[in-house]
Amino acid sequence: MYVQLREMILSFDLYPGTRVTETELAEHFGVSRTPVREALQRLEQDAYLLIRPKQGCFIRQLDIAELGHYYEVRQDLEALSLRFACEHMSDRALKDLGEAWDPELQPGRSEEPGEMVSREESFHVALAEGGGNSVLVNYLKDINSHIRVVRRLDFTSGERIDRTYAEHHELVHCLLRRDLPAAEALMQAHIAQSEAFAKSLTLHQLAQRRDTRFGQR
Repeated sequence: MYVQLREMILSFDLYPGTRVTETELAEHFGVSRTPVREALQRLEQDAYLLIRPKQGCFIRQLDIAELGHYYEVRQDLEALSLRFACEHMSDRALKDLGEAWDPELQPGRSEEPGEMVSREESFHVALAEGGGNSVLVNYLKDINSHIRVVRRLDFTSGERIDRTYAEHHELVHCLLRRDLPAAEALMQAHIAQSEAFAKSLTLHQLAQRRDTRFGQR
């Protein structure tokens, strides 16, 4: 139930600001209210929605200014992650990660945005895990949960997908050379592109993207 509702939020079947109730969702899925309530509570913990007593649940609005704050923190976290990865990640682990992002072997532009976001997040988490700091890993995962919906919109572009493969592949090779300054510069530019996309969004543009990508619901 949690996964299904999260997917509905990320795909804008449940649009920012939409009010939902346990009863409506239970009827929609043909289940009791108990699993719906548990899923909604988890979604609130993961910052996908707000639960207001006696009013219902509301899908979180996208706050562009707040997203910018998350990207600012992400820049510093990713820089720290690269430093640890450069110091501690083995050549074998880095080569395996690089091969997974080889532009010559990428699945292609037909890759679904949700799949691409999951792969992209896994790349950044793998670098953090390779650095050996579990606290940093958890912080990055938390940041990811707050910016995921925007990244999903960003990856509706085939050109953006191609560029991401190339950037990740090059970044890993910088780490293989233990060239931390070059890796940091690539990461900073990579995140800045995502942040610029997030800042360009308005709710009207989100609605247009929803209608174009997923069709009228």
